Amino acid sequence: MHIKTIAIGCDHAGFPYKDPIVELLRSEGIEVLDFGTDSTDSVDYPDFVHPVAEQVESGKADLGVVICGSGNGVAMTANKHQGIRAALCWTEEIAALARQHNDANVIALPARFVSQELALQMVKTFVRTDFEGGRHGRRVNKIACS
Repeated sequence: MHIKTIAIGCDHAGFPYKDPIVELLRSEGIEVLDFGTDSTDSVDYPDFVHPVAEQVESGKADLGVVICGSGNGVAMTANKHQGIRAALCWTEEIAALARQHNDANVIALPARFVSQELALQMVKTFVRTDFEGGRHGRRVNKIACS
């Protein structure tokens, strides 16, 4: 899968990681749809995650990146969207497996528990890793509750 566009959103805890991730993605030739937030002022993460999920779900973005303190709130919010498979990642291997085995289309990052360097590596791995399909496709097709 050649990634052309990625949507990104975060809360105040994730804000310090957002701009470096945007820079990384743009340096890879990827268009970034940035839904904020744009400061460390306290905000409600769903306000920034739902637009990311909508862009991915509609196909306007190939993948999404969401960031908060633990990664849990943004992952839970994104996963409320039927077409989203958001994976909370804390290692590069988990980021790769999320794409390879689960066809994750959104990566959720826990800014308070991983370094910025690791977050950047996980995003790079997530974007560069393809879904393997096969037996994993059968399993992924059973995730949705439709």
